[in-house]
Amino acid sequence: MKRKLNIGLVGYGFMGRTHSNAFLQAPRFFDLPYEPVLKAVCARNADRAKGFASNWGYESIETDWRALVDRKDIDLIDIASPNDTHAEIAIAAARTGKMVLCEKPLGRTAAEAEAMVSAVEGAGVANMVWYNYRRVPAVVLLKALIDEGKLGRIFHYRAQFLQDWTISQDLPQGGEGLWRLDVGVAGSGVTGDLLAHCIDTALWLNGGIAEVTAMTETFVKERTHTLTGQVEPVGIDDASAFLCRFQNGSLALFEATRYARGHKALYTLEINGEHASARWDLHDLHRLQWFDHRDESRVRGWRSIHVTDSDHPYMKHWWVPGLQIGYEHTFIHQFADFLQGLGEGKQTPPTFRDGLATDCVTDAVLKSAKTRQWETVPAAHVKVA
Repeated sequence: MKRKLNIGLVGYGFMGRTHSNAFLQAPRFFDLPYEPVLKAVCARNADRAKGFASNWGYESIETDWRALVDRKDIDLIDIASPNDTHAEIAIAAARTGKMVLCEKPLGRTAAEAEAMVSAVEGAGVANMVWYNYRRVPAVVLLKALIDEGKLGRIFHYRAQFLQDWTISQDLPQGGEGLWRLDVGVAGSGVTGDLLAHCIDTALWLNGGIAEVTAMTETFVKERTHTLTGQVEPVGIDDASAFLCRFQNGSLALFEATRYARGHKALYTLEINGEHASARWDLHDLHRLQWFDHRDESRVRGWRSIHVTDSDHPYMKHWWVPGLQIGYEHTFIHQFADFLQGLGEGKQTPPTFRDGLATDCVTDAVLKSAKTRQWETVPAAHVKVA
């Protein structure tokens, strides 16, 4: 008989929905050692929390995350609330011995993330950060090809994440739905939001980043704050770009913006090696573009690999070859991996320590943008609680 895993979710927004869907779907498509139980959802608005609980099948609600963390019938706390809540909730949950899952970025700064790592490692609890693009089958295939040496020595890595939803000067900052524009809540703008995804994927695929040189820009300097009604300075970065050198000697370019008119969520990456190159695009997430110089010259060229066969990562759990999956499946894959690792007594990456590694890079990016100099990515300093 499978063991039950009682889940307490904090937050009922976009990420709360993606996580809840993963909790429900993972055991339906994967043979897992645990049975997830949607025990409680926590949000400040009781009526909306009740509606969310009814829709997704949560047994109860709380309006104070502290009450949720203190409940004896909860095994795992999942944090899908704004960035300024991550550290306090995660640390409190770890101190009660609960497993902790957390949306990205882990902390608003590396210092916050260090305290979170200290708490979960000191308590010895399972932990994971929801960097879901590590679970796209095409990206997992690319990881395997890199690890098998198919690309050879890596020379270049480049990534972009482009959106256009904050261009209007009339858009306010702060409050529900717009907290990402409030620096006190978010910590930073696109650096901690969009580039964090690009950086995590890059660290996973290509190893650590040694140094960065960056520039950021805030195009709209003032916005009305939703909560105060006052026009206030905007503290987040609307656009961020940096050059960097990886520890393996390869060079990289990263760019993120919310001011690329016509792009809603264009995340692309390319990696160039001695023998081969690969490209991936979130808008065509089930395909990996591949070029291998070792192919016979008469037929050498870029090919498009449709990642839907049963020997491709995760795909044997889904439909017949040729039928693709989507964004929501990445969260299902990640939660399935977490439960499998839990059953085997293993931590499932990306762990909080992995999330800290990304926060160290984003800290260096923001520092470089201010100093206008190359900055070394700092080493993490974690004192286990």
